[in-house]
Amino acid sequence: MSLPTDDARPAFATLLPPGRALRPGLQPQAMRLRLWHGVALVLAVLVSGGVADAATGPHREGVFAILVQWTPLLLRGFAFNILISFLSMGLGTVLGVVLGLGLISLHPGARRVAWVITQFFRNAPWLVLLFFAIFLIPFQVQVGAVTIPLPGWLKAVIGLSLPVMANVAEIMRGAVGSIPLGQWEAAESLAFNRRQQLWLVVLPQCVKRMLPPWMNLYSILTTSTVLASIVGVNEVMTLASQVTAAEGGRTDILAPLYGYIMIWFFLYCYPIARYTVRLERRFAVKI
Repeated sequence: MSLPTDDARPAFATLLPPGRALRPGLQPQAMRLRLWHGVALVLAVLVSGGVADAATGPHREGVFAILVQWTPLLLRGFAFNILISFLSMGLGTVLGVVLGLGLISLHPGARRVAWVITQFFRNAPWLVLLFFAIFLIPFQVQVGAVTIPLPGWLKAVIGLSLPVMANVAEIMRGAVGSIPLGQWEAAESLAFNRRQQLWLVVLPQCVKRMLPPWMNLYSILTTSTVLASIVGVNEVMTLASQVTAAEGGRTDILAPLYGYIMIWFFLYCYPIARYTVRLERRFAVKI
């Protein structure tokens, strides 16, 4: 089926074929966070910390005492990870909606450009995009007599928002495509123009369909914020390396320390994963 030309009236049957999800019982089982994953993490930290403590000399501080001592500093770094995830998700969502509108545009040129941008940023490695943002964006911008600094964390936000943008655009395209054809026809029968059909009829119905994958994307983004440590942002992984250096480069604390940080990410992402499952069941499209 071909898409309509620029001067043609919207042929809804070919422009936006309705997508239908499988019945909930037939949907493939995706890998999700389970409670036993968190239990396994805690056990791994306890075992690795216990082994390290058993091997520690009598005059060296215990591993668990070190973790407790540095927890306030590491928590500040973890809070910075969460802040980066909020800003990246917000920026990427706004840009993704704009790009998604290009994917469903009636203009072939706009669709092709939006498709190329979406595919490029969806398939590019996140770390590569982060390096591009760090090294291609200047350290400061001169606006008249005012110098505006662009710190590393801001560049990390921009770099991480690019793959988010592409994935949100694809989520939006899929949600629009899943709206039944009758909704478009009903809006057309009310003499709504294209903009009114989208913003008053179709997109409001897309929100509940987009929310579960959008939340899954946010969980992935949150765990990916640790990539910012490679480009010098002082988030939790960077501070963990500083803790290791401050403790004299002790290798016995590495496994408990990084496992401790993984527990924090699990405690943050697990409620999101469970709520996402509830939303998917609630908003499941049945046939």
